Amino acid sequence: MSQSSSKSGLTYAQSGVDIDAGDALVEAIKPLARATRRPGADGDLGGFGGAFDLKAAGFKDPILISGTDGVGTKLKLAIAANKLDTVGIDLVAMCVNDVLAQGAEPLFFLDYFATGKLDPERGRQIVSGVAQGCLQAGCALIGGETAEMPGMYAGDDFDLAGFVVGAAERGSLLPRHEDMKPGDALIGLASSGPHSNGYSLIRKVAERAGLNWQDDAPFAKGRRLGEALLEPTRIYVKSLMPAIRAGDIKGLAHITGGGITENTPRMLPEPLGFHVDYATFERPDVFKWLQEAGDIEEAEMRRTFNCGIGMIAAVEADKAEALVAALNGSGETAAIIGSLKAS
Repeated sequence: MSQSSSKSGLTYAQSGVDIDAGDALVEAIKPLARATRRPGADGDLGGFGGAFDLKAAGFKDPILISGTDGVGTKLKLAIAANKLDTVGIDLVAMCVNDVLAQGAEPLFFLDYFATGKLDPERGRQIVSGVAQGCLQAGCALIGGETAEMPGMYAGDDFDLAGFVVGAAERGSLLPRHEDMKPGDALIGLASSGPHSNGYSLIRKVAERAGLNWQDDAPFAKGRRLGEALLEPTRIYVKSLMPAIRAGDIKGLAHITGGGITENTPRMLPEPLGFHVDYATFERPDVFKWLQEAGDIEEAEMRRTFNCGIGMIAAVEADKAEALVAALNGSGETAAIIGSLKAS
């Protein structure tokens, strides 16, 4: 017997990577991805790349807008609370809301899921959220990557990242700096909670309050703390695209980390400033609890959390009331919360 045949050969599975589990996950998520098909996206998962036909999507002279993001430390809460089916919505939301702020319609999405030990059922739950987010945004899930990396992630830890491509017809991108002027109205669209920002501080507040994720939420009657804090990020694509296409919106600010204070200026030309009246919208109870339980100063609240506003639109003042009514009619909670001013 030769020396090589007398030893038992190593396998990839012995190093901690289960190819069969990866194959099982791909098969499990194929119908989820198929459900997100839209004009322009007709391929199946499993190839080396995803294709999209801009002409079939109805574009004539498009500019592509891309974005990428993750979910951040909200994942730690999801793992601890053992609730994995909504963080995929957060992932899609953080990406599609960004390209929406450029005036682009999100077209297709790819996800990256990395873990130390792949559990096909846990993976399916996570990707089911991604597919649900894509359905809410009207974009197709056309591909992604699942990476099993033993030694990189401990226990049940995993990470999620996403990549979206959107498009807008040439000449219709946002913001329209040349049209912005003092007196333009700012419309705020309500958030669904902290969205996907500030969760390192949120976890500190819960620890300081002596609460675990299975305890009753002090701000949401009948819900567990972890479940309530995992409320997924709101996706604004379907409610805002009609106004974008009609030319009624001059600029959009996606209110993420940095809050209203630091995100609103990102859509403005240098000569302009803005004023937001925080008394014009109700601050959700989750933020009231965070501020009280964490003894967080108001300025810190405003630059860490969205405080109840997930997206801000700059519009012509005499069109603002009609647009607010249309947004509220589409299922949003919208209000005029401020205006542009000379800096």
